[in-house]
Amino acid sequence: MLLQVNIPLQSLNTFGINAFAKYFVEINTIESAQEFFAEKKFDTEKKLILGGGSNILFTKDYDGIVIKNNIIGIEKIQEDESHVLLKANAGSTWHQLVLHAVANNWGGVENLSLIPGLCGAAPMQNIGAYGVELKDVFESLEALNIETNQIQTFTHADCEFGYRESVFKNKLKNQFLILSITLKLNKKPIYNTSYGAIQTTLEYMGIIEPTVKSISDAVIQIRSSKLPNPAELGNAGSFFKNPEIPIGQYEKLQLQYPLLPNYKGSIPNHLKVPAGWLIEQCGWKGKVVGNTGSHKFQALVLVNYGNATGAEIYKLAQDIIASVKDKFDIVLKAEVNLE
Repeated sequence: MLLQVNIPLQSLNTFGINAFAKYFVEINTIESAQEFFAEKKFDTEKKLILGGGSNILFTKDYDGIVIKNNIIGIEKIQEDESHVLLKANAGSTWHQLVLHAVANNWGGVENLSLIPGLCGAAPMQNIGAYGVELKDVFESLEALNIETNQIQTFTHADCEFGYRESVFKNKLKNQFLILSITLKLNKKPIYNTSYGAIQTTLEYMGIIEPTVKSISDAVIQIRSSKLPNPAELGNAGSFFKNPEIPIGQYEKLQLQYPLLPNYKGSIPNHLKVPAGWLIEQCGWKGKVVGNTGSHKFQALVLVNYGNATGAEIYKLAQDIIASVKDKFDIVLKAEVNLE
């Protein structure tokens, strides 16, 4: 295993930010991970676990060790009449896992098609889209405790899932290297087509009776039409979380903004409102600021037009937060991890 020094991270984050890591190491096996963390000379260095780099903004160089998780592999580990347990190592691409499930007609993750990133990051973020979240299919995960160098199993409850949140983004941040995740998928799928444009897209496709495959295809079509490809235009997908506000606050805002959309929230007596709509009403959609801006088709996506620094994108995000607070008295929070 090679510890590299002063390594550029531009190709390892989908924003394409030209930041550097003080140290950089790639982990390809569980054994090599344990070997690396056994080296106590690195104990005092900050550590960042990096997956696909699709949900991070480097605002400056990273003064520590960036650890790239490349442990790959997907396998079925258990099956009965109704369900399959599918285990994916953390370095496997999330969309590859989805395609594997779809090919076998195992339901549960088809609405999460085409989400960028690796499987190890999925529980950290509790990724979600089109009415489905990872927690809905999550069974367990294995992770290496960086301090003790021991492998621990985390149950659903252990992960403390919330809206784009988990214990690994908060009190256990950068304390564990996630090694694998296990999902419980349905051999008799129950379809979720009510969120967003899925049902409309299925009808456009001529689909009368939905299947795991057709829903996945519809989601891929929707995402491809709305979201810029990071390989062509630097971005990290949705930059902000959709805020959840008290019902009373929503009703007051609706008097002033009758078209203000809402969705069921995860907090009692709260409603979720789309951050993209709020940002668009503040005039940011399609606006270019220096080398960055809000995407012309989806205001929630901040983009790098080629030479933006992480600090520029962060400044844009702060300006958007301020304008939404001023207009709606709602404080947006970043979904993207800031380093």
